[in-house]
Amino acid sequence: MTFNPLEQRGIPLDRQLRNWRELDVEPLDPDHCDPYTRCRVITMNGIEVEAILFSHQLARHTLDSDIKRQLARTRYIEAQQQKVVNWLLPGTSSVLETTIAYEQVAVDLTAWVARMEPDPYLKQAYQFGVLEDFDHLYRYANLYEMIEHRKAEAIVDNLTEVMPGRPTKFHHRNPVDNVRDPYDRTRVDPLSKLHALTIMSSEQQTMNFYMNVGPTYMEPIARQLYQEIGLVEEEHVTHYESLVDQGESWWEQLVNHEYNECYLYHSFMEQESDPKVKAVWELHLNMELEHLHIACDLMRTLEGREPEEILAPQLPNVLTFEPNKAYLRELLDTQIDITTLGAGYVREAHERFEQMQAGIHGGEEPPSERVMAQHDEMFGREYRLQTEGEHPDPAQRES
Repeated sequence: MTFNPLEQRGIPLDRQLRNWRELDVEPLDPDHCDPYTRCRVITMNGIEVEAILFSHQLARHTLDSDIKRQLARTRYIEAQQQKVVNWLLPGTSSVLETTIAYEQVAVDLTAWVARMEPDPYLKQAYQFGVLEDFDHLYRYANLYEMIEHRKAEAIVDNLTEVMPGRPTKFHHRNPVDNVRDPYDRTRVDPLSKLHALTIMSSEQQTMNFYMNVGPTYMEPIARQLYQEIGLVEEEHVTHYESLVDQGESWWEQLVNHEYNECYLYHSFMEQESDPKVKAVWELHLNMELEHLHIACDLMRTLEGREPEEILAPQLPNVLTFEPNKAYLRELLDTQIDITTLGAGYVREAHERFEQMQAGIHGGEEPPSERVMAQHDEMFGREYRLQTEGEHPDPAQRES
């Protein structure tokens, strides 16, 4: 069924305010919820955080006080939405359990986007990034077993495999090699804009999460691993945000943000298995429809442009959380050994890469390698969840 947000009217903004009782949502049961419900929650939290931060930046670059007030009204509702979404996560889950769920999001969300992306250059950007998040999942899963003596399969539920990706030690690149070429906003498929904004927002939230929770651990190896992977997430945000055409105006970006929120809430409403969570997605979709119309009116008033000039005439097929095992195994078999050079990709280690590696590692193994060594000392093995057979790369198979 086609769905055009521009043709739908949502809940009027002055009726969107919720009281404390309405904001106090029942959290997920971590032992019985669908892992992909948790993934959808984490994704939408990142989307709402990006919406709030973008609105603040826009307000700081706006001289008109009336526009600032309009942005503030919508932003407050976005902030309530973010609180509802993020508070669906259960307080009984440990930080590491939530971290593993974050990485499951990064793996299966990015893999799905890579599969569906129509632009070859953008597709390659997602393929490159997902193999790094895949390795982060593997490293955190081993840390989880070390610290909490539990296995990550209880979280990912065999939907996502846990095994080495591109080794994290090789993710540390010269910052200039993390900047990609942007898409051309005048020619790119509208779906590509949604993909770029979605993955950028998700990675940004992961970066923010790690930079805040990392120092809350007492165990030195945990603190160090969060610090290392947190720096890689900074690289990923640079990688993905540079894909967006910097020529998009503030108001064009605002419309894209609101349209993307409609797309994702609609997508998740269509596939949600938890009735209570589905009701949240439906309510927020109806709120976002109004936010979209407000943003479109601002673009018309301030730029004299119609939103139809930049948006798809209808929402694309729903963004879907589903296993991507075969696709990821294909990437592991063909792309595990590449790095970046300028805005492109190469298989050979180059001078800037080697200088960065030498500088950051300082002649020692990084935390991502030491966590594996410590795990092996404790258990005499490493933790993996390989549901589809041996690792596709012979060099990464267990000896």
